[in-house]
Amino acid sequence: MDKRLFLAFALSGVVVVATPFLFPRAKAAPELPVPAAVAGAATSGAAAATPGTPGTPTASAATNTAQPVAGAPGMAARALDSLTPRAVAETLTVNTSVSHTRFTTMGATPLDVQVPGFNSLGPAKGVVNIHQLNEPLLRYRILAGNDTIDLSKIAFAATRTATTMAGGQTVSFHGTSGAVDITLQYAMTPDNYLGTVKATVAGAASPAFLLVDLPTGFVSQEGDTMGDITALAYAVKPQRGGAKGIPFSKLDPGEQRLETGPMFWAIAKNKYFLVGLLANEKSPTIAEVKFAGGARVSKMATRGNATAVLPLVNGATTFDLYVGPQEWQRMRQLGRDFENANPYGGFLQGAVQPFATIVMRALLWMKRTTHMNYGWVLVIFGVAIRLLMWPLNQKAMRASMKLQVIQPELQAVQAKFKSDPQKQQAEIMKLYSAHGMSPLSPLLGCLPMLLPMPILFALFFVFQNTIEFRGVSFMWLPDISLKDPLYILPLVMGASMYVLSWIGMRNAPPNPQAKMMAYIMPAMMTFFLINFASGLNLYYTIQNIAALPQQWLIANERSKNVKPG
Repeated sequence: MDKRLFLAFALSGVVVVATPFLFPRAKAAPELPVPAAVAGAATSGAAAATPGTPGTPTASAATNTAQPVAGAPGMAARALDSLTPRAVAETLTVNTSVSHTRFTTMGATPLDVQVPGFNSLGPAKGVVNIHQLNEPLLRYRILAGNDTIDLSKIAFAATRTATTMAGGQTVSFHGTSGAVDITLQYAMTPDNYLGTVKATVAGAASPAFLLVDLPTGFVSQEGDTMGDITALAYAVKPQRGGAKGIPFSKLDPGEQRLETGPMFWAIAKNKYFLVGLLANEKSPTIAEVKFAGGARVSKMATRGNATAVLPLVNGATTFDLYVGPQEWQRMRQLGRDFENANPYGGFLQGAVQPFATIVMRALLWMKRTTHMNYGWVLVIFGVAIRLLMWPLNQKAMRASMKLQVIQPELQAVQAKFKSDPQKQQAEIMKLYSAHGMSPLSPLLGCLPMLLPMPILFALFFVFQNTIEFRGVSFMWLPDISLKDPLYILPLVMGASMYVLSWIGMRNAPPNPQAKMMAYIMPAMMTFFLINFASGLNLYYTIQNIAALPQQWLIANERSKNVKPG
């Protein structure tokens, strides 16, 4: 193995070693406690308005944790045409072709959303139910002047009407707080996880803002509960710049962080599902979002707090509410860069996100075209990448053979002109030129070996939150988004990597470093990938196996140019 191949293995090792730090795995799944108030939030329950530029008002909202809705959990859904305000909350359910949303009249907010198209993979079987323990999905407050009105303490009257869209429904909630008249209207889309929310407030002092508290977390319904908790995060998309992710784990208890807008969207998410507020694309209505770390009962961050601030212009504001799966294609159709609700890559986002987008487009296109299981799609994808890289790899490997041929002459020149660096450099350049090479040949020859790395790195991130892989079985694997329960693939991957290295050393001059790396790298990769998604191990295994024929041909070709020993 020459220096270029050693460099390629070394860089691969850096990627592998960095992976556990980018994707930390939780050690335990603690119970989700009833939230405590963030320090300072319970003293007044109000936040002062911050003056903004004319026509673009903003506010800094105090982040309060959501309180349980009295009487709401466990209450049977009722088909109601109208409700009068009562001290005890009533519930009503709106069904569409893809979701069942349960609303409460106490606070005029959705309690939970069932998604019949997805089964719960956790201990509680049945369909996925997007919810938080003893809390509604959203909480509303109105900041008007120096007063804050908590809508969760108001019993609203509800009316429901059918819309012109087949299967669409509109639910309106009306309530009052003193002289302030409040209406919240939800227009539910029949074939999507989307609804348009319009808030109208009359009689409130100016300036006025609607404060929307996002979920403090979610009850996990995944087979990998710890991975689901690790994925808990908020994210926002400013009008300018890329999406920003704020993992719960990055917010210390009580720590506050402000993201100023205007924003296209603000979301709360777990591994595969999310609750998102989407502003108007032409005129974003989310002025800012304030985050605060939630209370912890262990080292794991299971709770967070986030409040979106929407100015009430002429007493009204509108936003879209998405509660459903993180389906890349569906979210992309909604525009506003919503498909990037999972900002991949952390501090490497700028480099990783484009590759992740390319990988997702390719995999989804292959699935639509072939109608095959995603396991076979990954197999075809791995082989296709190797075939596309074949010419570049061939060129790199032949450049490596040339370097091996001239290595004795190169060493002789270096020894002969050891005391004259300028003359040594000139003679080395002459030697490279005589063999049709340049001093950059070692580096350029190494580049094709590194090109597949961004794709592999992007796949690390893609497999963390891609719902298309969730629950997909393949051969003996019950779920390609989870680790191989029998550890067969990681072991095969390590073995195939060793065979690839062994073939690469055939007919090459003896190299103790190469021999050592042939053992160390497969062992490292097996160790670090053993608990990652089995689909990721499948892809890397196929990559190795698909590279064997080319490596074998090059080894045979090397025997004609390089004498062993």
